[in-house]
Amino acid sequence: MAKILIGIGGGIAAYKTATLISRLVQSNHQVDCVVTAGGLQFIAAGTLTALCGRPPVSDTYDSRFPLGAHIELAQDAQLLIVAPATARLLASCAMGLADDLLATLYLAVECPVLFAPAMNTAMWEKVCVQRHVEMLQHDGVHFVGPTSGWLSCRRQGPGRMAEPEDILAASEEILQPQSFN
Repeated sequence: MAKILIGIGGGIAAYKTATLISRLVQSNHQVDCVVTAGGLQFIAAGTLTALCGRPPVSDTYDSRFPLGAHIELAQDAQLLIVAPATARLLASCAMGLADDLLATLYLAVECPVLFAPAMNTAMWEKVCVQRHVEMLQHDGVHFVGPTSGWLSCRRQGPGRMAEPEDILAASEEILQPQSFN
């Protein structure tokens, strides 16, 4: 059993994150959710509570965490998955901006990080977004997706968040113990 943190950004793909959380819990992982204000526009706190067995955290100054939510949640975490990883989250994390709880948590974790980007094609293809992805990859962040397909903007192209099964497979690969031959 691993302690996994799920960060949920503000995008319609957040509905897929519910399936991912369910699969992780069914695999006997402890899952805690950190959701941005934008994320709460797409997935309800009640849904996340039902799936994880604990309410999600969205307030940097949540009084349940006297040492700070970002500090206490990061303790003993074995993986942080950000799905959907929006353009704003990619930028905040790449630049080291602690502008909300999720970006602050990213700075506080000492475990591997897996981002599942999701945004419209024009956004995904912007030079600045690709620069942020490259910066994060250089910093050791893992990525799964995005894929090409039908997007909520009524267009097809790259920017679709990876499917929950693909994110789960990527997370299991990251969680596997390193073998040294």
